[in-house]
Amino acid sequence: MSSTPEIPRVVVIGAGIVGCSLADELTARGWTDITVLEQGPLPAPGGSTSHAPGLVFQTNSSKTLTALARYTVEKFASLDVDGVSCFHQVGGLELATTPDRLAELHRRAGYAASWGVRGEIVSAARCKELWPLIDESLVLGGFHTPDDGLARALLASRAQMARACARGARFLERHTVTGIEREDGRVTGVVTDRGTFPADHVVSAAGFWGPVIGRMAGIDVPLQPLAHQYARTGPLPELSGATAEASKPILRFQDRDLYFREHTDRIGIGSYAHRPLPVDPFAVLPYDEARARNMDMPSSYPFTEEDWAPSWADCRQLMPTLRDAEIEAGFNGVFSFTPDGMPVLGESRRLRGFWLAEAVWVTHSAGVAKAVAEWMVDGRPSIDLHECDLTRFEEAQRSPSYVLERGAQQFVEVYDVIHPLQPMERPRPLRVSPFHARQQQLGAYFLEGGGWERPHWYEANAPLVDALGPLPARDAWSARHWSPVAAAEAKATREGVALYDMTPLRRLEVTGPGSLDFLDRMTSNNLRKKPGAVTYSLLLDASGGIRSDLTVARLAPDRFQVGANSPTDLDWLLRHAPADVHIRDITSGTCCVGVWGPLARDLVQPLTPDDFSHEAFGYFRARETYIGHVPVTAMRLSYVGELGWELYTTADLGLRLWDTLWEAGRELGVIAAGRSAFNSLRLEKGYRAWGVDMTDEHDPFEAGVGFAVRMDRDDFVGKAALAGKGEATRRLTPLLLHDPAAVVLGKEPVYVDGLPAGYVTSASYGYTLGRCVAYAWLPAGLPTGTGVHIEYVGEKVPATVADEPLFDPKMTRIRR
Repeated sequence: MSSTPEIPRVVVIGAGIVGCSLADELTARGWTDITVLEQGPLPAPGGSTSHAPGLVFQTNSSKTLTALARYTVEKFASLDVDGVSCFHQVGGLELATTPDRLAELHRRAGYAASWGVRGEIVSAARCKELWPLIDESLVLGGFHTPDDGLARALLASRAQMARACARGARFLERHTVTGIEREDGRVTGVVTDRGTFPADHVVSAAGFWGPVIGRMAGIDVPLQPLAHQYARTGPLPELSGATAEASKPILRFQDRDLYFREHTDRIGIGSYAHRPLPVDPFAVLPYDEARARNMDMPSSYPFTEEDWAPSWADCRQLMPTLRDAEIEAGFNGVFSFTPDGMPVLGESRRLRGFWLAEAVWVTHSAGVAKAVAEWMVDGRPSIDLHECDLTRFEEAQRSPSYVLERGAQQFVEVYDVIHPLQPMERPRPLRVSPFHARQQQLGAYFLEGGGWERPHWYEANAPLVDALGPLPARDAWSARHWSPVAAAEAKATREGVALYDMTPLRRLEVTGPGSLDFLDRMTSNNLRKKPGAVTYSLLLDASGGIRSDLTVARLAPDRFQVGANSPTDLDWLLRHAPADVHIRDITSGTCCVGVWGPLARDLVQPLTPDDFSHEAFGYFRARETYIGHVPVTAMRLSYVGELGWELYTTADLGLRLWDTLWEAGRELGVIAAGRSAFNSLRLEKGYRAWGVDMTDEHDPFEAGVGFAVRMDRDDFVGKAALAGKGEATRRLTPLLLHDPAAVVLGKEPVYVDGLPAGYVTSASYGYTLGRCVAYAWLPAGLPTGTGVHIEYVGEKVPATVADEPLFDPKMTRIRR
């Protein structure tokens, strides 16, 4: 095929708010050969944008979604059409009518402070002032965000369309896409019912039609459209004489899954309280056919009165004035959900040049467009998008039945109070390790991640709690998905030996004559070591940001086992691998037991023919050997700060490995331990968790993992950018809470001298230290001993900047 021209030809499929925003962002960056194809009429083509009520609440527990929403507000507020602003900044108000919801609003206020959104908890009386129609007696308080408001999505689409066209873009209505052309694994064009459009890049911004476009490209799009009820009252006497579109804040009544906005003298009401109403994207009618069937547009389904009745009763309870009102109009509007509620963004590796910008709500539309435009033009977005990356889902999470079930559940949970550890209820169990039956026998309390069942503690260890002495009492929130058994398991690991199921950790096998050169180029540390070496290293992007962290074991001259984090790591390596390198995900066919604690050597040495002494089997070394009858790859690594090994074998031998270790460890008092103890131990040791403590927004030196970067060796991805870095202005900083009974969980704002200065990434009670440990991104240069405050559910909790590692700074416990 011909080489890519200097100005790439881009075809965007879909002229909703995302497609229009993307055309504007791309042309602003000099990519002006943009064609936007739309199957419906412009400027209201009939997708989700055309019916969107436009409520924009910026605050989210996801830092990424909040950043995308903040940019959307900033941009739309700067645009107008014929003197009418594209954003009406009336503010936002979220009501609490239960103590649990009020606590949740305090947490949301914490997110706002962490992510830089103005907001405050207000009294019931203040809520009544802001929304006089509500029954104040039902309200305990509210969360007021003065910069939120109404996005006029169609106006914003028009404004950005005009700007993009002025720079050279074109928008073509009534062009139905019928195919995606490709050659040699790269997209070459888009076929429509009115001709073919050559392209170097194609972006699917088709909204709930995304799976339809994806199928044409041979790409599955894990997106489930669902219908959502929206109704509008008739004129209300209390609003008579109103001339502005809205004067009161956009309103959420999340305890009843409702939201409200004004339409001059009427009120619009949206409900998530009804049963999920999934829609088959392949069965959505074309625009003209939908109109012929008396539908306003393809995305507007008939209003189902039976679903509305309970919500209407709740509306009338909250706003007594509605008891005499009637619903003037209503519809069930279609929009997109994914298994985890996040957008689906990025370029397909299987079809290069084919991009997804799907499952994006108006709230995040301009922010997503900016990030995707940066990704396309500059090679990377300026903010961390790992939560939105199209490659993030495991293969087991991509089946149509999974996407349908989880998408429907995301709809149900839109306004639910979700604990950060709360697992999905179904489909479970989906992925289990070979040790699952033994874990059940030990009373494992399972949570879930990546489809895997992960033990967080074992009730079999409950008798050990009595020996601990009194533990600090926990509040109801931090006590969820927690047990004092975790403290006993942490203590047993520090004093004896414990088995940890590490099977869910991703394992990649990298082989071939070019494997060493490839991995050495792709990662930050020196891998040119003899077979048997294990190296902690980083995957960086071209700007020096941390894409992931890895453990790389060289098992033979041309064979490596790589411990990675997510499917995105595999995708990144496959994108860059030369023909003489073969990469295979071996996670599902293998398993791993972590054997850790001061008695770990006493447990494993009698079971193996090899010498496991410190002198013969040093730290960060690997060897292939046997444990009893089981062939294993043993790596002397420890993520909990104690002596021990990770033992890998094939899945078919996993149960035998567990039983062998368990039987041999009985006389040593071996226990099985879970992720709750694991997280406590790793934070005491200061070990980072990628995706939580550090992302590609951070460089290794400010994140405290600069030891994994060898700037004195040959070129590697990110080296040049790191060489040009100035002095860090922020640091990942360890904090110790003062009060032995205080606990924080993560994402809370941290105050320095009374002002928000950063946020907590990871936190856990350090049972060895007798204090909660928190890591936070804070300004660089805060000396040890500096006092700070962490806001936890509205309370300021004192803490102190500490030295790290907090536990065993000389590494004597690991290296013995």
